[in-house]
Amino acid sequence: MTLNKTIVTYIKKIYPAQNPVLLHCPEFLGNEKKYLAECIDTKYVSYVGHFVADMENKIKEITGAEYAVAIVNGTAALHILLLVVGIKPGDEIITQSLSFAATAAAIVHAGGTPVFVDVERETLGMSPESLKTFLLENTEIKDCVCINKKTGSQIKAVIPMHTFGHPVRIDEIQKICDEYCLLLIEDAAESLGSFYQGKHTGTFGKAGILSFNGNKLVTTGGGGMLITDDEVIANRVRYLSTTAKRPHRWEFYHDEVGYNLRMPSVNAAIGLAQLEYFDRILANKKETAILYQQFFDSISIKSVIEPDNSKSNYWLNAILFEDRQQRDEFLEYSNDNDVQTRPAWNLLHTLPPYQHCLHTDTPNAEYFVDCLVNIPSSVRV
Repeated sequence: MTLNKTIVTYIKKIYPAQNPVLLHCPEFLGNEKKYLAECIDTKYVSYVGHFVADMENKIKEITGAEYAVAIVNGTAALHILLLVVGIKPGDEIITQSLSFAATAAAIVHAGGTPVFVDVERETLGMSPESLKTFLLENTEIKDCVCINKKTGSQIKAVIPMHTFGHPVRIDEIQKICDEYCLLLIEDAAESLGSFYQGKHTGTFGKAGILSFNGNKLVTTGGGGMLITDDEVIANRVRYLSTTAKRPHRWEFYHDEVGYNLRMPSVNAAIGLAQLEYFDRILANKKETAILYQQFFDSISIKSVIEPDNSKSNYWLNAILFEDRQQRDEFLEYSNDNDVQTRPAWNLLHTLPPYQHCLHTDTPNAEYFVDCLVNIPSSVRV
């Protein structure tokens, strides 16, 4: 049996109920239909009603954040957060080149310009060393303002992303941000339920965002969440995302140009039901990761495991091939045989909208582009 066939056969073995075996499909195992019916019966299917508030409270309980604001999706949550923390046209924001396109898109929507640094092999997330090297070589600090000497623009924030649910070395990144007077914003879209040194991702910096897209551990179909310990940020995001309408029983008074970005109750009802059995989801995902690791160890294929000092939600499991040719052969074979797999994202700085942006050397990110494959990681039922 060829290597590719061996892997595909094993994946089908641990997902016997799926045909084809999807990369990450949602499972609805609790009160989703009950709560959705209740929501419809209340007639409050937009963001008014208790389901949105209940889901926000549950996210606060899980993450330990003081405040949570439900938004229509993670991209919009990051966009409006950047506006609220003061990103202005021309400001530069450092993020990682290996990330989903939404990270950079939110920066541009807010008027900022992305700057891309490398990731590290252990975490797949932002490399503190790459970040520090870029800042040492390209910036100067004037009155606690970080200036890019090449462009003359202010670098205002750093946005690491916790790739596939694996926490970055966020404590090291926080120290660098403090040294260079930079805001730390966490893209925790993929890492609900992941912890670094006992603290939930998204709660280390000024604020973080989560995603509840259809392929996440907990889904609301489409949805996102701001999490923060800063009351001013939370209140400002809640206000601007609710069309900048001043509270009143009947009068419509908007004193700013707002955004209509709040999560609807019908979405929150589904997400709330899933959060009730979130511990079961995490345990199931961990079991799947262990099964994969044992199997791939037995056939000498490297799998991506949670980093040191971390607890990963294992949103998407990943394996590493020797080179792009071996990777491509597996991608073709698996997808031809009803097992959905995918490569890592194209690096952001190579995409047309961002080719003009500054970037560091990215040897680690390029390695993952050549060798990494995500394999089916749904909750097994």
